[in-house]
Amino acid sequence: MPSLDEYLVRRAGQDLKRRLAVTYVLAPIDEPSLVAGYFTLSAYAVLARELPEELAVRLPRHDRFPTTLIGRLARDVAYRGDRLGEVLLLEALARALENSDHVASFAVVVDALNDHAAEFYRRYGFLPFADHAHRLYLPMATVKTLLG
Repeated sequence: MPSLDEYLVRRAGQDLKRRLAVTYVLAPIDEPSLVAGYFTLSAYAVLARELPEELAVRLPRHDRFPTTLIGRLARDVAYRGDRLGEVLLLEALARALENSDHVASFAVVVDALNDHAAEFYRRYGFLPFADHAHRLYLPMATVKTLLG
């Protein structure tokens, strides 16, 4: 997708310098100069009113809650069907879980670009926010279970 390619080429370095997002790149072992896929992680906060009611009632009364945002996740079309998206997602979740031991994060949040991407995340247990079908979250407790 052009916007994901453009981000990696033009903005990822700037976001890193500004401490807005960290980009993790996956390259083939035999061609380390090629980008097979990438994802970004950053700190994020969700407003309590954005959460589904069944989740919000189980949380303490706060205005917002700390989360980890997977801002972008993309794989090269040459790797379609190779489950590289799954590899990237599981690595992003593992890093988010590890980081949550140092900086609190109760969930991982994604903004899916379209219905197809939203379905990809739902297959791994991501749930939609109350009023936005393409914004999804996965509680960190579920991440821990998923990763075993």
